Amino acid sequence: MQSVPTVYYVALSAILFTLGVLGVLLRRNALIIFMSIELMLNSANLVFVAFAREFGQQAGQVFVFFVMTVAAAEVAVGLALIVTIFRAKRSINVDDINQLKG
Repeated sequence: MQSVPTVYYVALSAILFTLGVLGVLLRRNALIIFMSIELMLNSANLVFVAFAREFGQQAGQVFVFFVMTVAAAEVAVGLALIVTIFRAKRSINVDDINQLKG
């Protein structure tokens, strides 16, 4: 059985990372920005797992576990901030949120 070359995983990861960067730079909705950040983190995880498989090391997969833990914490805090800002401003458009004052 033939395995998929590592360069394919790296190319897919580069495409996903580029889509994530474009989502952060071009979109103004806070939820889309958070989803784009998650896409970038997952593309990095794909590269870590691909190289861990290529070189037969477990360190890449352990690092992915820690990245996923940090990403879960980031989502929890980020969504809490988005809900709080939406309750105060009635908008999650980042252009409308220029000052955070009580």
